[in-house]
Amino acid sequence: MAKVLGIGGVFLKAADPKAVREWYARVLGFDVTAWGGVVWPHPTVGKTTWSVFPLESDHFAPSTAPFMINFIVDDLEGLLARARAEGVEPVSESASDGFGKFGWLMDPTGVKIELWEPAK
Repeated sequence: MAKVLGIGGVFLKAADPKAVREWYARVLGFDVTAWGGVVWPHPTVGKTTWSVFPLESDHFAPSTAPFMINFIVDDLEGLLARARAEGVEPVSESASDGFGKFGWLMDPTGVKIELWEPAK
């Protein structure tokens, strides 16, 4: 049976894509490539891609819906501390459940970011 194995890509628009890429590199430690995106290997198949498009891009047409992005992290508290050091405060208290620990930030484009440290 067909099933989703992970995030296949995250694409967003920004008035200043360079500034957004720099924010992600500085605050979340993204290793942004020369072409302006990030690629992570998927643990079992394929890859996960992140990229920022110019605000004028029609790549997402006709959608104008807001969205939240979930990123798997290895150390939630460490990443939240790094974000705070950069002046970025969580939008709510961290939480945990049977799936792991969760925290939430807003990026400079107004997108809510969910950080997830999976349960061991």
